[in-house]
Amino acid sequence: MAQVEATTERIIAADPEAVFDALADYSGTRAKLLPEQFSEYEVREGGDGEGSLVHWKLQATSKRVRDCLLEVSEPTAGQLVEKDRNSSMVTTWTVTPAGEGKAKAVVTTVWNGAGGIGGFFEKTFAPKGLARIYDALLAKLAAEVEK
Repeated sequence: MAQVEATTERIIAADPEAVFDALADYSGTRAKLLPEQFSEYEVREGGDGEGSLVHWKLQATSKRVRDCLLEVSEPTAGQLVEKDRNSSMVTTWTVTPAGEGKAKAVVTTVWNGAGGIGGFFEKTFAPKGLARIYDALLAKLAAEVEK
């Protein structure tokens, strides 16, 4: 099994703290940011960053649906890590300053991919598909915090 990685980033015209707070607000803002590929969103514990437990289904393709149960941690300032209890998937959100009144938001997801020919296609196409999904989320995040 090869590790698969998808990374997307966006410069957002808002204070980094406001961007991070919106991402970490699982009980409020986060649900509004999710594009159509996410369903069955539910906060099961917490709801604000560290210690939250969040569930959703992610439909990456017409045939591929991941049932995700994510434990949220904040290992460093400006960073959220979502570890899926149901798979090897880990998504890391990092928000850093990007100049006066701007933030750089980077989302990286890694997981252990399939082996063989299926793994080749997964490693080739899955990162692009996931990048499109997270790009849509980051666009909604920008629209939310740039108000």
